[in-house]
Amino acid sequence: MDIKQKFGLKIKELRKLKGLSQEKLANLAEIDRTYLPTIEKGERNVSIEVVERLAKALEVKIKDLFDE
Repeated sequence: MDIKQKFGLKIKELRKLKGLSQEKLANLAEIDRTYLPTIEKGERNVSIEVVERLAKALEVKIKDLFDE
């Protein structure tokens, strides 16, 4: 499993723990709702800006998105 897949799984795990739909998280993170599923599947390289927005939307620190 590569880093994109690990990152995507972590986003999905945290999203589900917070009880958020993909659409709700995308709205909170100010990203397109069709972009989030591709992140969760590990199909996208994400910018540091998107990483920061996802962390804020999930109310976690950026480093928490990379913890295994």
